[in-house]
Amino acid sequence: MNQHTPIKGRGSLIERATEIYDFNAALRGRAAPAVDVPADLPPAPAPIAAAPAMQAPMTPAAPIVPPAYRAPDWTGPKQPIDRIALSEAGFIRPDGPVTAMSEEFRLLKRDLLSQLRDNKRGNRILVCSAHSGEGKSFCAINLALSLAAEKDREILLVDADFGKPGIPAKLGLEAGPGLMDALADPMITIEDCVIRTDIPSLSVLPAGQRSNNDTEYLASARTEQLLRRLTDGRPDRILIFDSPPLLAASPAAELASHAAIALLVVRADKTTESALRDAAGMLKGGAQVQLLLNAVRFRGGGRRFGSYYAKGDNQS
Repeated sequence: MNQHTPIKGRGSLIERATEIYDFNAALRGRAAPAVDVPADLPPAPAPIAAAPAMQAPMTPAAPIVPPAYRAPDWTGPKQPIDRIALSEAGFIRPDGPVTAMSEEFRLLKRDLLSQLRDNKRGNRILVCSAHSGEGKSFCAINLALSLAAEKDREILLVDADFGKPGIPAKLGLEAGPGLMDALADPMITIEDCVIRTDIPSLSVLPAGQRSNNDTEYLASARTEQLLRRLTDGRPDRILIFDSPPLLAASPAAELASHAAIALLVVRADKTTESALRDAAGMLKGGAQVQLLLNAVRFRGGGRRFGSYYAKGDNQS
């Protein structure tokens, strides 16, 4: 027999040959074959981003609307009106009987209230005249007393005759700081100057300290600011100005530029036509001018207001 190298171990021929020739060692020394990647292969797709989580739609926040401005309440002193002085001076008595004069002012106020409705200049009425002694203060007070009888109105009677103020005295009130003081001094709060009377719907603003610059103060921007402070947000509040005579002092014409209606008082037995024309010509600035005839005497057969309400007369 030929001598052969002895084969140790068991297993298949392939396994034994691998062991003899150390084929595994050869395999361990070889690198893995390179794989050529064709250049025209499409690039690997980008990873798909995950869809964001669905969120509930957000309701936009409501805009913040500041509250509308409302003119403040009066904070000045409270004083009673002298009813006896009113009667002696021939004014309308707030709690008195119906008279011819009270009926005339009732008709007047109805017409004025209809004209003030939705007026862009607000509820401001200027009562003026060409000269002194023609009854402007008399008419301003009676108009204020008549309007104060309305159930849903608040009346502020403003003494704007800075040269010769007299509204508080005629009503039996003690005047204190007033409109001119508030115009001259920004530290003065105008509602503190208003006198509250014992007629719930009637208050009075005195003229204040006299100044040599009345017209200039009235022409300043502060005047309109103060007037708006008195009335804005209060459609039921009406301002009545008793002004100086148009042909005697310049503030009256300047006040007219802030009014919605200018009542030009004409005294039947005194005011001349030339004075009336001159006074009307000074009322510029947009106020609606109306004539108010004062001290007129009606003849028989005309209007006889007041007699209908006489005691003991029950015929209609």
